[in-house]
Amino acid sequence: MKNLRGIKVIGVVNLVAALVHLLFWALALSQLVPILQSPMESALATTMGIGVADLLISVPLLLIGSLGLMKGRTLGWMSAQMAHVLYFYSMTFVSVRDFLVGEFSPGTFVFLPFMLFAVWATLYLWKKRFYFFTVS
Repeated sequence: MKNLRGIKVIGVVNLVAALVHLLFWALALSQLVPILQSPMESALATTMGIGVADLLISVPLLLIGSLGLMKGRTLGWMSAQMAHVLYFYSMTFVSVRDFLVGEFSPGTFVFLPFMLFAVWATLYLWKKRFYFFTVS
């Protein structure tokens, strides 16, 4: 993977993101970190739903994407792109929810940098897609 340092950087950042997800939700589920400081039960239920989706979908995609990108695998490229799309979706959803509730949750601040990175990473990986797909 010469001259593809950006792909390795994306792999490393996505691996860090997966670990942050695991740590954040482990702390949240053990109630060491308040998930949402609003008394609205619906907001809390929504947050827990996002947590389950993170653990079941986002974390595996981030891990598969990280390892696959670092090995130059097509599955890594696809998994990373899918994880990035989930960032766009969930951060839009969470940001609107927090805005309407009038209070931003800790998760918004924790995961917003990864979402901003995902914007760049998605475009970069799209430009490098031919490295992962060969025409026979």
